[in-house]
Amino acid sequence: MSYDVVIIGAGMSGLAAGIRLAYYEKKVCILEKHSRPGGMNSFYNLQGRQFDVGLHAITNYVKKGTKNTPLSKLLKQLKLKYEDFALCEQKSSLISFPDVSLCFTNNFQTFEQEISDKFPSQKDNFYDLCKHISQFNELNLNSTPVSAREVVSSFISDPLLVEMLFCPLSYYGSAKEDDMDFDQFVIMFKSIFMEGFARPETGVRQIINVLLKKYKACGGELRLKTGVKHINSRNGKVKSITLTNGNVLETKKILSSAGYVETMRLTGEKIQPDNDRIGKLSFVETIYVLDREPTELGIDKAIIFYNDSKKFLYRKPDNMVDLSSGVICCPNNFYFDNSLPEGMIRTTHIANFDLWDNPSSNDYRAQKIFWQKKSLKKICGVVPDFTSSMVFTDMFTPKTIKRFTGRLNGAVYGSPRKIKNGKTPVENLFICGTDQGFMGIIGAMLSGISMANLHAMN
Repeated sequence: MSYDVVIIGAGMSGLAAGIRLAYYEKKVCILEKHSRPGGMNSFYNLQGRQFDVGLHAITNYVKKGTKNTPLSKLLKQLKLKYEDFALCEQKSSLISFPDVSLCFTNNFQTFEQEISDKFPSQKDNFYDLCKHISQFNELNLNSTPVSAREVVSSFISDPLLVEMLFCPLSYYGSAKEDDMDFDQFVIMFKSIFMEGFARPETGVRQIINVLLKKYKACGGELRLKTGVKHINSRNGKVKSITLTNGNVLETKKILSSAGYVETMRLTGEKIQPDNDRIGKLSFVETIYVLDREPTELGIDKAIIFYNDSKKFLYRKPDNMVDLSSGVICCPNNFYFDNSLPEGMIRTTHIANFDLWDNPSSNDYRAQKIFWQKKSLKKICGVVPDFTSSMVFTDMFTPKTIKRFTGRLNGAVYGSPRKIKNGKTPVENLFICGTDQGFMGIIGAMLSGISMANLHAMN
């Protein structure tokens, strides 16, 4: 078989790239090694319940008719309607540090007022930072990386406010320890604070099903349970792909969402194993199903980002899990037309992949139980104790992430060094998705679209 473009990975970026190319009558095939699409943002069924993986909320939410935003551009590029994703916006969220909390909604003025009230000496500084962010071109594919902490600290003189701004943006999009590139900071700041959170009532399946239906309607081919064994090149140029079943697909171009290092290993090309090429940051997540709505227990925020000291540490921990900070997501606390069938709380903490990857099967299960209990105790010190309302729990670890995504170290946000223009040393092999650099679900889809437009339309 021969294709104009083969796409590795049926995650958000791969599906969006496939739609864009198939719409313009390119012969496209998406390869996905698992039995269902979605990649980092997929779903699974367990004991009669359906759970999302990855998706807490969609960022970049804006109301219908808002123009020149990532969401509106995405819908236009994919020829979709605003209603297709069935997005319901958040009620409110919180950044919680000792003695200070900042509430934010999808109305940016709420966040501005919170900062003015809690950090009055920083009101003008924050205004200047926001002005700089608004004027900054974060989509410049040829920009030079600059430390976000250095830029933000040049505007904000109160260290605590700096830490509070970095906490949610890091958890939802940084592949770098204790910092991020300023263009990444701008992307996340705009998507979370200036735009906002929303969630499809039926979860990530809504997004995946819309993308699949559109892709197939455009004539694209999707092969599930189809892994890639080798990317074949001749004279430094892509020629074909060898699948794990031994079949060979001829192709003119490849878009890979598998990650830069992971993709280059498929080519057999030698790349220097620089430490800053391989991501170190992974997470554990626990899902708690409740017998009532979280609001009945006094938990009314959609998402809470907590940190238990004035300094926020965002790095690979020495222990299996770092409980000093985390994310508490309540999927029920969005403005849905219908209430969800059960209450749910999801918690996320930074974790050490190496320590999770090593235990024996029995010890692995024991460690999951141990850390789930420790996490629960910690979380119930941040929000009202919901232990008596729990009816089911499940937990996944960095080991789970690597098994289902193939990402080295279970690194959710991939490499700290992004390939903004998508180019690799192999001609006609390009990177899209997390390692290209546009973050979040909307960002991932825009990454696929951008790289398809830039490299695969001709």
